[in-house]
Amino acid sequence: MSVMAGSEKLITASSGNHGIACASAAQAFNRDMTVVLPETVAQAKLAKIKSYGVTVILEGAESGLAELHAQKLAAETDGLIYVSPYNDVDVVAGQGSIGLELLDQHDSIDNIFISMGGGGLISGIGSVIKSFSPKTRIIGVAAKNSDALAASMVAGTVVETEHYATLADGVAGGMDVGSVTLPLAIETVDEVITCSEAEITASLRRLAHEEHQLVEGSAALALAGLEQAANRFKGATNVVLLCGSNYDQATLAPLLAD
Repeated sequence: MSVMAGSEKLITASSGNHGIACASAAQAFNRDMTVVLPETVAQAKLAKIKSYGVTVILEGAESGLAELHAQKLAAETDGLIYVSPYNDVDVVAGQGSIGLELLDQHDSIDNIFISMGGGGLISGIGSVIKSFSPKTRIIGVAAKNSDALAASMVAGTVVETEHYATLADGVAGGMDVGSVTLPLAIETVDEVITCSEAEITASLRRLAHEEHQLVEGSAALALAGLEQAANRFKGATNVVLLCGSNYDQATLAPLLAD
C-alpha cells in the first residue's frame, strides 16, 4: 500500500481481515495505525490485530458503521489518512493479484466463486480474470443476512440494506456511496447467488470434516454458492476462493460438533 511509505498517521475500518493486513503492514513499516472494528468483531481477529501494537477502536454493530466512524475521525483530524478496506484502487489492485495467481496455476477455469462484501476482492479478481480469460465466469456469493453489494448491483447504485448477524462476518456491512467497486462488480460479475446461514453452516462443516480445512464463515460462503447450484456447474472446472481462516473458535466449535 503506497501510503505506508510516508509519515502520515493512518486509520482504517474493517470487519477483521483487512484490519489484520493493515496492522501487519503498519508494524513492518513502523507506521502509526488505528483500526476501527465493529463491536461484534470475532475475538480471534481482534486479538490478532491487537498483537501488532496498533490502536484499536470498537464502534458500531456492523462494519459499515465502523467505516463511518473511521471516516469521521479522519475528516476531523489533521494529518490522519483514511484507508478504505475496498473503496481504494490500490486495495482493489492488490486483491486482483489473486486472479493472476489462479491463472498461473490453471490456464482453463470455467467459474470462480467469490464471496461478496464491499466488493474489493471480487471486483479486483474479476477485472484481472476478464482481462486475461474472458470466458471464465465470475460468480458472486452473497450472504442473505448482509447483501448490500448484491442489492446495489441490481439497483445500479449504492443502496442500504438491513444487516443481520451472519457467520460470514468478514463480508458483512454496507458500502460507501460512489464506491469504485460497484461499477467494476457490475461489469465483471456474471451471476450472484445468495446463501442462507444454514447453507454457510453446512459448507463450514463440509470443509472441516471432508476437506480438513478450518475456515471462517465468509470463506465457507463461497463454497455454499457452489453447493446451492451444484447441478448447474457439474463437470465444469470450478474454483472456490476461500478468503480467510481467521475463525472464532467459540463460534466454530459448536457448529462442527453439532
